[in-house]
Amino acid sequence: MAATTRRAAWRTVKRLAFWTLVAAIFFYLLFPFYYAVVTSMKAGPAIFEPDFWPTRFDLDNYVAVFAEQPFGRNILNSLVIACAVVGLSLFLGLTAAYALGRIRFGGRRVLLLAVLSVSMFPQVAVLSGMFELIRSVGLYNSLGGLILSYLIFTLPFTVWVLTSFIRDLPKEIEEAAIMDGATPWVVLTQVFLPLMWPAMVTTGLLAFIVAWNEFLFALTFTLTNEMRTVPVAIALITGGSEFEVPWGRIMAASVVVTVPLIVLVLIFQRRIVSGLTAGAVKG
Repeated sequence: MAATTRRAAWRTVKRLAFWTLVAAIFFYLLFPFYYAVVTSMKAGPAIFEPDFWPTRFDLDNYVAVFAEQPFGRNILNSLVIACAVVGLSLFLGLTAAYALGRIRFGGRRVLLLAVLSVSMFPQVAVLSGMFELIRSVGLYNSLGGLILSYLIFTLPFTVWVLTSFIRDLPKEIEEAAIMDGATPWVVLTQVFLPLMWPAMVTTGLLAFIVAWNEFLFALTFTLTNEMRTVPVAIALITGGSEFEVPWGRIMAASVVVTVPLIVLVLIFQRRIVSGLTAGAVKG
């Protein structure tokens, strides 16, 4: 009886410790966003008062963000760029992954490692070269220039993940489709693609987050407020004087641009987990 009681007490302690750790992790991850929401509803000196609960429901900072600058246009720019980058990365990455994962040719492993090594370079290392390229092709201060430059970072990761996933798909499915007269394009789009949705959603969402949050290229390759993306627009928010920092409006803008990412993660969380798990087991 005493041994059974001790085991039950030990299980209770472990369960309590586990949920305490989970609560601490959630608090650590969610508190910055929560405090940003609270701060975005303050104005003036009240911003510097450490209130952990909203003292009033004031949306003046949110209104000012859209009224005093083309923030709506900046959000649209980021949305168009991120969606275009995701679409191009998935299309090019899927076709490249099929070639690298299913077609045998010399230098395949070296090519795959070269693709992955591109993503290891820091942005500042390729900034000057990308600037000359963007300017020479006439894409400076345009959305097309940002889309082209963002592919440098999203495409290698997409190719690597999708290649690891497609390489471990059953060969019998592909052989049966080829026996029925299917072309490689049919095999890729009608046989493999339905099996790859978890990996596609995971890589697509990660590419979207990278394109949505990118700052250095967006700051360097754009010139006017109408062409800037939301990270640059937030960084350039200024107050009435040179030394005044409008933290309330900055927090309001940060909340506005963070909510879409949270919604996307909540919508696709199951596919994200399954895609990451498959990549970890098969890659």
